[in-house]
Amino acid sequence: MLELRPIRTEADYRAALDEIERLFDAELNTLESDRLEVLTTLVEAYEQRHYPIEAPDPIEAILYYLESRGLSLDDLDPVIGSKAEIAKILHRKQALTLEMVRGLHKQLGIPAEILIQPYPIDAKLSLMVI
Repeated sequence: MLELRPIRTEADYRAALDEIERLFDAELNTLESDRLEVLTTLVEAYEQRHYPIEAPDPIEAILYYLESRGLSLDDLDPVIGSKAEIAKILHRKQALTLEMVRGLHKQLGIPAEILIQPYPIDAKLSLMVI
């Protein structure tokens, strides 16, 4: 049985994962299930420090949410506007506005913290005056 202590090394991490696997089917409200919960918390803390996952790019997130929910670009009309406006956003010719962020969050459930991240915009085209 693995001693419960902070995970400091990759070897500690691997040992904790092995122990979690061993305890995975532990019956609820037992010492084993408590041990599983503590180990899982320790592993999550180690992974956040050593294997952080970056938030996706806002445009990639929009496309993912559309695809994963079986939606089409037409479903963006009420949130972003015309097809031309949608094309500008998705082709990075124009940045998302605060109203668009609010709508995408409310309509598609995309976390606002993902949508407000900076992302590359084609500055040459976005500064053109028509």
